[in-house]
Amino acid sequence: MSTETGRESQRSGALVDLMRWMENLSDTQYAYLLLLPVFLLLGIIALYPLLRTFELSLYAVSTDLSSTSFVGIDNYIQLFAGEKNRFLPGGTTFLPANLEFTSLLNSALVITILFAVVSVAFETIIGLGQALILDQDFYGRRWVRAAIIIPWAVPIVIQGMIFFLMFNNNVGFATPPLADLGLLAPTNTLNDTASAAFIIIVADIWKTSAFMALLILAGLQSIDRGLYDVAKVSGATKWQQFKLITFPLILPTIGVAVLFRSVQAMRIYGIIPTVSSCAVVPSLSCMVVATFNTREGTSAAIAFVTAAIIGAVVMGLILWQGEDAI
Repeated sequence: MSTETGRESQRSGALVDLMRWMENLSDTQYAYLLLLPVFLLLGIIALYPLLRTFELSLYAVSTDLSSTSFVGIDNYIQLFAGEKNRFLPGGTTFLPANLEFTSLLNSALVITILFAVVSVAFETIIGLGQALILDQDFYGRRWVRAAIIIPWAVPIVIQGMIFFLMFNNNVGFATPPLADLGLLAPTNTLNDTASAAFIIIVADIWKTSAFMALLILAGLQSIDRGLYDVAKVSGATKWQQFKLITFPLILPTIGVAVLFRSVQAMRIYGIIPTVSSCAVVPSLSCMVVATFNTREGTSAAIAFVTAAIIGAVVMGLILWQGEDAI
C-alpha cells in the first residue's frame, strides 16, 4: 500500500514539475512548444522528400537505364551550363542560350517566372477590385459572391478544355479578334509559344482571381467600420479613405494572398498540356515530368532548384511583410 502511494506521489510530483516548467516558459517559448508537433509533421512530409530529391540529384542514370552512378553536383553544373538541354522536348532549355526572344521563350525558367509575375500581378489587382465590390452592401450580393467563386471551382482539365476550344483554329471564336489586335498569332495559335503562353496566363487569371478576392475580402471585413465613420466626419473622400485606411490595413492580407499564389504559380503544370503542350510552353514542372523516366538525376536537380526558387520567393515575401509590419 505504501509502495502504491509512493508511486502516485512520484507521478504527481513529475506532473507538477512539468506544469511548473511550462508555466515558467516565455510566450515565445510556449508558442514554439505548441508548434513542435507541427514542425515534426512538416519534417516528415516536407523536409524528408526534399532531402531525398537532393540525394537523387547527385546521381546519374546510365544510358541503358540499368544502373546509376554518383556524379556529385554534375547534374546542376550541366543544367545551368545547358549541356543536357538537347534531350528536352521542343528544344526546351533551363536557362536561355541568349537574350533573343525565341531563346527566352524556349527557357522553362523564363516562362515560369514570367507566368508567375504576370498572372499573380493581374490576379491581385482583379481580386482586390472584386473584394472591394463584394464588401459593399447591395441587393443580390450573395449570388454575386457565388458567381465569382464558380471559375475557381472549375477543375483544371475542364478549364483547359474551355480555353482550348475557345482558341482552337477549327472551332474557336476568340482567336480572330485578338489576332486583329496583334495579341495572338492568326493561325496555328496554340502551337505558337508566345500566343499559347498568353492564353494560359489569361486562363489562370480567369480561374484564380476569385481565390485572391476571397482572401482579400476576409481582410476587408476585419476592418473596424468605425474608422470610416470618423473619416467621413473629417471630410475624407472615398479615395482618401481607401489610401489611408483600407489599403494599409489589408496590405498584410494581400501579402499572404500573394505568397500563396506565387507558390502555386511557380508550380504551374496542369493547364499547360491541357491547353497546348509542354513542348510549346515549357515550365520547370514540365521539365521535371519530361526528364523523370530517362534522366532521373537531372529531373531531381530541376525539382530541387525549383523548390529553392520557391523558397527564396517565400522568404522574400515574408521579409517584406515583416518590414511592412514594423
